[in-house]
Amino acid sequence: MSASETIHVDGVWRAAASGATREVLDPADATVIQRVAEGGAEDADAAVAAARRAFDEGIWSGTPVAERAALLRRVADLLQRDREEIALIESRDTGKTLEEGRVDVDDVTNAFRYFADTVMNESGGRVVDAGSADVHSVVVHEPVGVCALITPWNYPLLQASWKIAPALAAGNTFVIKPSEVTPLSTVYLVKLLAEAGLPNGVANIVTGAGVPVGQRLADHPDVDLFSFTGGLVSGTKAGAAAVAGAKKIALELGGKNPNVVFADACTTEEGFDTAVDQALNAAFIHSGQVCSAGARLIIEESVKDRFVAELSRRAEKIKLGRGTEDGVECGPLVSQQQLDKVEAYIASALAEGAQLRSGGSRPEPSDIRPATGYFYSPTVLDGCHREMKVVREETFGPILSVETFTTEDEAVALANDTEYGLAGAVFSGNSARARRVAARLRHGTVWINDYHPYLPQAEWGGFGKSGIGRELGPSGLDEYRESKHIYENLRPEPVRWFGG
Repeated sequence: MSASETIHVDGVWRAAASGATREVLDPADATVIQRVAEGGAEDADAAVAAARRAFDEGIWSGTPVAERAALLRRVADLLQRDREEIALIESRDTGKTLEEGRVDVDDVTNAFRYFADTVMNESGGRVVDAGSADVHSVVVHEPVGVCALITPWNYPLLQASWKIAPALAAGNTFVIKPSEVTPLSTVYLVKLLAEAGLPNGVANIVTGAGVPVGQRLADHPDVDLFSFTGGLVSGTKAGAAAVAGAKKIALELGGKNPNVVFADACTTEEGFDTAVDQALNAAFIHSGQVCSAGARLIIEESVKDRFVAELSRRAEKIKLGRGTEDGVECGPLVSQQQLDKVEAYIASALAEGAQLRSGGSRPEPSDIRPATGYFYSPTVLDGCHREMKVVREETFGPILSVETFTTEDEAVALANDTEYGLAGAVFSGNSARARRVAARLRHGTVWINDYHPYLPQAEWGGFGKSGIGRELGPSGLDEYRESKHIYENLRPEPVRWFGG
């Protein structure tokens, strides 16, 4: 196959029907990594047709659960075999550090193994007591059918695994459309699925833009489930199209996540250092291009000055550069468009009265930081308030806004004062307070004295405009299944209700 044959339909790698291609750029220097096929509606139709045929013929849904689980484990082994190559692809494509890329591969591996174990360990169904020994009633799970999967540009491989692994474990077929900005690791994953022995037509990929490919998948009549992770505006439009066709939908649409730090978390030097370190981790990992990023620091007034001074000092020392270079802690933003957005948010914040404590500009070029790359310095904005655009909207960049509180109720009110509800954190030396506040936060994931860890076994999803549905955990598998109630009368008799 050539570099531009990145559409996989019914077991065949091919170019776009139109012959169009797109350049995939390295955000560290804006050079071309690869040309990929720029698919369109015709390619989406072909992929859905292949997935529909494969599902209707039972090619995968009819495969015993043990064999499906075994294939997922083979994929996990292949991911570990190619760990360094995949991590490098992810680093160059997204701009993240090579170490982050390695962690992503490990997390993807764990997701495939988790769903293999989960589907294998399930019982044959949930028996429903019908109140009679002559009736056998059971609720069983069956695959949904053809799944259309749309993934974002920031964690392309990881987000793909959160959809593909449970979809396959449940017996579905799928068509995946990765972000047109970062498609390369998802293409690689589909190659590994084929190598692991997945039958033709079960896994299909169409590289291309949201319009027309994603749009066509959302409204295609032969798609049974539509799962989307990405921005609020495009997600709600695609979700509306999917709902119009009575499809099952799952939407993860981002967040504006609070990191609440109480003074009692900072009473010791170790506690203070830990809270500062985690605030940096929350805001600046992958240059803030994380849906769960702790972009809002909400800190108790009595420790704010010292905390923000140290936070800003350390933010200035973050090593910024090409993700493949040793010692680099933050890479570039993913694109010129994202860089422009970040600069606009900073300008808006300063115009609205925010105080710049660190960053706020593009860094000077260096041997590890090409002038053509999309780099932006980690930025801390003090004196922020809820009316500011930078506090309200998902910035998806290396921007940390600082707000203050004096009482526990005020902290909770500030943290919940957002239209999103994806994630958040509470730092406190008082475990009762930490748990009490965590219970009051209207966010799908709340960390206590930590930030960003996730477990495949735990559900991931949000409240409010952060989306609909759950990924990971048992519910992540259930998103890709339908429940069926089978009622069996063991001793059927005439009813004779009418005309008997």
